Amino acid sequence: MINYFAGIDAGSTYIKVVLLDENGRLAGFDHKPTGIDADTTSKQMIEALAADKGIDLDQIKNILATGYGRRNIDIAHNTITEIKAHAAGAGWSAPKSCSIRTVIDIGGQDSKVIVMDELGEIVSFAMNDKCAAGTGRFLESLARALELDINELGPMSLKSNMPLTINSTCVVFAESEVISLVARKKKREDIVAGIHRSLAKRISGMARKAGVIPEILLTGGGGLNEGIAEALEEELFMDIHVPDHPQLNGGIGAALIAKLEI
Repeated sequence: MINYFAGIDAGSTYIKVVLLDENGRLAGFDHKPTGIDADTTSKQMIEALAADKGIDLDQIKNILATGYGRRNIDIAHNTITEIKAHAAGAGWSAPKSCSIRTVIDIGGQDSKVIVMDELGEIVSFAMNDKCAAGTGRFLESLARALELDINELGPMSLKSNMPLTINSTCVVFAESEVISLVARKKKREDIVAGIHRSLAKRISGMARKAGVIPEILLTGGGGLNEGIAEALEEELFMDIHVPDHPQLNGGIGAALIAKLEI
């Protein structure tokens, strides 16, 4: 009978659940809005995944939780920090030809930069968890001001030939800038490209402070936005690699560590 290991990344906006088998292969995953009861949502997600894959719950030998709400996940056997989880997941998530030394994770409420040595050990890290600038919340607020879905931002920004400058890093003031630019009939793609550049400048400064080293992996919800990846490449003058499932990296790392603990 095959053994399985689960990682639960309880983020501020989404919960991501990952199942790996005993050989480290992805057996299943799911993600849902966190809501008001992260513990119940996580439990239901694990049970649904197991049922869908024909896995008995007794076959899941260890469950680790990470992320913003990790201490609220009673189904987990233990918890680990987001920094450790994302560092552990990087090698698994990255394209196979890459040797990842830096992870840039852009989440809903915070962003983080993790720098590792050749063995994948954490050397330094920096986090932005005091201000919405440089996070998914920054993008969501400005998308609303433009009457766009957040998933439209990436493709739209790539159409821009003349990104505009967004000077404010504060969400409230940046939103006022965006509204002003719309009123002046500026192209939405140029506004969106400017928003991405503003976010990339903030995160690049954090990355340099942490001692960023190529190659770089972009994870979290920000990894789903190709406009952010392009803006970061231009700011850092380094290639940015994006995994197939960027939002799962923390959960994958938690599941890998859960496997190692047994």
